[in-house]
Amino acid sequence: MSLVQEYSYRAVDAKVGNVVKGVIEAASTSAVTSKLRAQGLTPLEVVELSKTGLNQEISIPGFEKRVKVDSLAVFSKQMAGLINAGLPLMRTLSILIEQAEDKKLQKALVAVHAGVESGMSLSQAFAQHPDVFPPLMISIVKVGEAGGFLGDALNTIAETYQGEAELHNKIKAATTYPIVVFVIAILGAFAMITFVVPIFKGMFEGFGSELPLPTQILVMLSNNMVWILPLLVVVGVVFWIWWSRHKNDEKVRRFVDPLKLKLPVFGPLATKIAVSRFTRNLSMMLKSGVPLIQALAIVGEASNNWKIEQAVTEVMDSVRQGRSFSAPLAKAEVFPPMVAQMVSVGEESGTLADMLASIADFYEGEVKTATEQLTATIEPILIVGIGVIIGGMVVSLYLPIFSIYGEVAKSG
Repeated sequence: MSLVQEYSYRAVDAKVGNVVKGVIEAASTSAVTSKLRAQGLTPLEVVELSKTGLNQEISIPGFEKRVKVDSLAVFSKQMAGLINAGLPLMRTLSILIEQAEDKKLQKALVAVHAGVESGMSLSQAFAQHPDVFPPLMISIVKVGEAGGFLGDALNTIAETYQGEAELHNKIKAATTYPIVVFVIAILGAFAMITFVVPIFKGMFEGFGSELPLPTQILVMLSNNMVWILPLLVVVGVVFWIWWSRHKNDEKVRRFVDPLKLKLPVFGPLATKIAVSRFTRNLSMMLKSGVPLIQALAIVGEASNNWKIEQAVTEVMDSVRQGRSFSAPLAKAEVFPPMVAQMVSVGEESGTLADMLASIADFYEGEVKTATEQLTATIEPILIVGIGVIIGGMVVSLYLPIFSIYGEVAKSG
């Protein structure tokens, strides 16, 4: 694939002694220099071309493309393989820049390459891009660098992110069908109000009698749909932009995150996902040699749920004071009793990391089963809901006709 930057250059052609100019695509200035020398040219000047006008990348709030977990898993696996094969770090990064398919990851790797070239450690260079490399990954890389097992640390990261990517894909597959059906039902309701109700409205005007209340509501919605629909679109866009900017605010998360865990059907699933992610990540960090307090701080942040972060904060306070790790877990509503009991056994036996991995295995199995049953659980609820919406509208349209037939029958 093409590289991320364009550079203009001036160089001396060694064969004829002339100065040549041109534009070349490369990952960095050092890569440009290497390419020119391979062509028998001696670089005099290399300048990055700025992206302007139609070539400039446009970023819309709430629609920025994020680096996917499976992209990080592939990157970590590739980097581990190259490091374990004995390649120098700079050469490894150059190869990974060439191979990266994710534009945002590739751009970050170019900056990481430059950072390492200027004397930074790999973890320090990663830390310059928190929107690409999560704190979990940075901490384990840091420990791997210090302990001399960077390749193994990257393999551990790759396995963890691969499992998380598989879990995410299963959840996405299980929720796609209900979401599509729900959206189609809503669009169908809007289509009926916009196009079907006006046809019946012409019939109703000739009846001369007062329409039933449900029919009046439908007619009123149809008459005002010309401004209701644009208003809903504007409100939806404004809310999306607001949400993208404020979803990580403390007040918003304190209100929204507990609700996620209490939703019918989805709440128990969200709880199991949170528990499996917490225990898996904590187990991985402890096995990698990250101190418990530091691991808890990072894992709590990676849980992506305010309620779990608060529970982890209480655990950290307990551990700092020399008390039990499992006791605060038992008090936290978000963690099932089994988690606290197994953690307690792990503490007593000195196998906390292994016990956390066992808990993660159990709840990942629970999540797998729950996602497989999700469609079967939601399908009857969707059918009833759609029947109530569409069926109620159809009945409302025919109520005036039924009323007329009733009056005719009485008068006859």
